[in-house]
Amino acid sequence: MILSALYNYYYRKAAHQRSERSADADAPDVAPPGWEFKELPYLIVLSQDGSFAAIESTREGKRARKFRVPKAVKRTVQIVPNLLWDNLEYALGKPCKSEPERVQQMHAAFIERIERELGAVQLPSVEAVLAFLRNNPIAQIEQSNDAELWQQMCQENPFITFRIDGAEHACVTDDIFGKWSPPVEDGTPEGICLVTGTRNYIERLHPAIKGVRGANSTGASLVSFNAGAFESYGKSQSFNSPVSIEAAFAYTTALNMLLDRDSRNKVVLGDTTIVFWAEEPSSERTFDLESQFGWYIEQQSDNPDRSIEAVRALFEAHKTGKLAESTGRFYVLGLAPNAGRVAVRFFRVGTVRQFGEHIRQHFEDLRIVRGPNDPEFLPLRRLLQAVVLQGKLENLAPNLEGQLVESILDGVPYPATLLQQCIRRIRAEQSVTYPRAAILKASLVRLRRMSHHFSSEVTMAIDPTNTRPAYLLGRLFAVLERIQEAAQPGINATIRDRFYGAASATPVAVFPQLLKLKNHHIGKLDSPQLVTYFEKLVGQIIEPLSTFPAQLSMQEQAEFALGYYHQRQDFFKPKESAPAAS
Repeated sequence: MILSALYNYYYRKAAHQRSERSADADAPDVAPPGWEFKELPYLIVLSQDGSFAAIESTREGKRARKFRVPKAVKRTVQIVPNLLWDNLEYALGKPCKSEPERVQQMHAAFIERIERELGAVQLPSVEAVLAFLRNNPIAQIEQSNDAELWQQMCQENPFITFRIDGAEHACVTDDIFGKWSPPVEDGTPEGICLVTGTRNYIERLHPAIKGVRGANSTGASLVSFNAGAFESYGKSQSFNSPVSIEAAFAYTTALNMLLDRDSRNKVVLGDTTIVFWAEEPSSERTFDLESQFGWYIEQQSDNPDRSIEAVRALFEAHKTGKLAESTGRFYVLGLAPNAGRVAVRFFRVGTVRQFGEHIRQHFEDLRIVRGPNDPEFLPLRRLLQAVVLQGKLENLAPNLEGQLVESILDGVPYPATLLQQCIRRIRAEQSVTYPRAAILKASLVRLRRMSHHFSSEVTMAIDPTNTRPAYLLGRLFAVLERIQEAAQPGINATIRDRFYGAASATPVAVFPQLLKLKNHHIGKLDSPQLVTYFEKLVGQIIEPLSTFPAQLSMQEQAEFALGYYHQRQDFFKPKESAPAAS
């Protein structure tokens, strides 16, 4: 299913490119079969007769220009060159990191492949490259005026290719486009491709996947068999999972395109790299979830309001009916590093409408009373940062980010780990922040919606009608803290710093002592009106409580924190009946 969806995405992008192709044919979006786009920092410029002319840098800032080149080979320890482009050791025979004897073999293999695969093409540009490579290329460069730039290249060992001075094309690889196709190795078996269902040549080693955070920088495999324990029926390597050469190229090209560093269809959350795409492009009548999805997860510092705008667009599409018209399929794929492979952490398929409605419900569930400077909507990264030590996602519980994304897309309760980590972080820091309160509220709402376990509704703001003991105790704790703050203005540490953890877990052991402290604090208030206000508020909260519970469960601790947060926010809401504490 994953490979088939990626295969179809490749041809969707290729078809869009053909229909929207501009006059600039040097930089299309999708590489054709057998080709790819590669950043090449330097070009070796040659004259028509194959003599060295200059070194041309393609860098603009920190990035190099991309060129269309034959698909990169998959290398391990064997000597396997790319065609007409490679690093200095292969392309020019300059030892940078390898032993000189091995570099000589690498360079000889580079020349031999050009002669073998392009000998029949007989292009002047290819003949010029071969003439240059056969005539001591390093000596030609070192004797030129580009010696200083050459020394820098020797330290980097960058990828290079060649350009003929005065030629129409950007580099020599463009000259062979349409005249060369990747050869099929002798003995390559044929079979039924699991992706297309057609009979074709089967790929032995699938192209590498690059761009997954934490994976091998040279690329990793999504489909691979490298040990006898994984093989069966006498088949070796990827012949155990027959995918045609054409399908393997298409799905890996599509996935690498999604994982590209400039891709807008990729976000990284913890150790999970998430890519997403639509089966069909959006129209004027449908909602463009593909362009908005990443903003629901990530909030960029250079444009913090963009996430809020994306959520508002989703709510607007729900109101106008655009979301209801969006019946095309949408895919979300979570990938994680696993040695030399890419592991699939989750894969979700649904319609744009289904996912859009579930994401909208997620943000609706998160709605809670907030301060004037708090953002209206919280992206997923902000939520996860709120439940981990120091806000660093490397401290996140394993797989939590993937489980949370799955629960949002499926419209089911959040993982229990999220609620547990939120409660632990609140108790450790004695702080119920806006994101944490939103998580608690949404978690309780979803549990109630699915199981109908709670008898009272979980509201956005303070609920005076909620008589559940845990919620009332949270409100009471907030009132007692506020009395202490009013009695001792500017106090550095309140009862929250000393007693929050115990009060939220074992109320019976703490609240009798806190009520005695309340009497001490309230005696210091100079305003009779303030005394009356607080005494009345404490009485209203305690009245439904028959006793203080011995223990509170995890869900009840969430109610306690929510009641505390609601009451604290209510204190700062302007009200005529509440006298200001001086």
